[in-house]
Amino acid sequence: MSQYVGVKFQEHGQIYYFLANPFVLSPNEHVIVSTDEGLGLAKVADVRSEAPEGIDPESLKAVQRVATEEDFLIVRENEELSRQAFTFCFEQIQKFELDMKLVDVEVRFDQSKIVFFFTAPARIDFRELVKVLVSKYRTRIELRQIGVRHEAQILGGIGSCGRVCCCHQFMRKFEPVTIKMAKEQQLFLNPAKISGACGRLLCCLNFERKNYADFQKRCPKIGKKYTTSIGEVKVLRANMFRDSLVIGDPEGEEREISLVEWAELRELNREGQATELTEEKRFGGSDAKQPETVAAAEPDGSQSKEADQSGGQPAQAESEGEAQQQPSRKRATKRRGRRRSKSEGSGRGSRPSRKKGRAKKK
Repeated sequence: MSQYVGVKFQEHGQIYYFLANPFVLSPNEHVIVSTDEGLGLAKVADVRSEAPEGIDPESLKAVQRVATEEDFLIVRENEELSRQAFTFCFEQIQKFELDMKLVDVEVRFDQSKIVFFFTAPARIDFRELVKVLVSKYRTRIELRQIGVRHEAQILGGIGSCGRVCCCHQFMRKFEPVTIKMAKEQQLFLNPAKISGACGRLLCCLNFERKNYADFQKRCPKIGKKYTTSIGEVKVLRANMFRDSLVIGDPEGEEREISLVEWAELRELNREGQATELTEEKRFGGSDAKQPETVAAAEPDGSQSKEADQSGGQPAQAESEGEAQQQPSRKRATKRRGRRRSKSEGSGRGSRPSRKKGRAKKK
């Protein structure tokens, strides 16, 4: 049965996976592994019976051997060399007056390479510095420029929450953090409050983003008025940790309710509106006129039951109204005809008068 181990070359470094066979390893053991930059001493941080998801088992390299006392002596010598190289490089930076800040020095296990990590506001011409370092240590020298977030990851520190910086403790990769995340979480946009030890936005803003996004999807808009089953209310505040809202009821008092209760109030209001609409459709609306009863004559000359109940008055009123409206309609049609004849006559007679006027002028 194959065994896979995840190892770290530094205490707070990234985890790399190797094939442990034929060794049987346990966490916190030290092993020697082969990397692209040579041999290295690493500490076992994870032990698995299967390869991690997304990693091809055939592409994993095998562990060379378990670390011995001689290997630990070499590591201590490298740590001493790293401290000396840091002091020497810092003195040379001041000598050449370079605008750069030395952060850390890392010496490879077999001393085949020394890496100097530094930060700088712009690109630095350090060719003279490299020549001095090569002549001093007679090995490969690499000067690697890093950002302020990687500097905080290497050096560590205490955050505003009172805990060790997340990047130094467990973070392995940096994800972008934007000011939009702080706005979504309703934080005061004070740089001193939302910035970490590195001077950049807090990484924890990205950790809590999903929770706030889920809460805002279920939460109504703050400051907006809504119609509910208890009347018109205004949403004043929202509390993600209590999963609740503070609303102003129609009487002007503040009231805290959960999002579940809020959904019930809105649902009851929708059901009430639905019943009102169905009643309006059933009776033709609140402003709809009631149908008038019309007397219908039976074949034997008698009136229907509706006419008998109403006393025949609706039918008489309608006949009298129609009789009064008929002469008024005739008068209106006569007046329209006269207006049309006048307008047509004025249009036709205007043309010859214009022609006569033009002839006289000529």
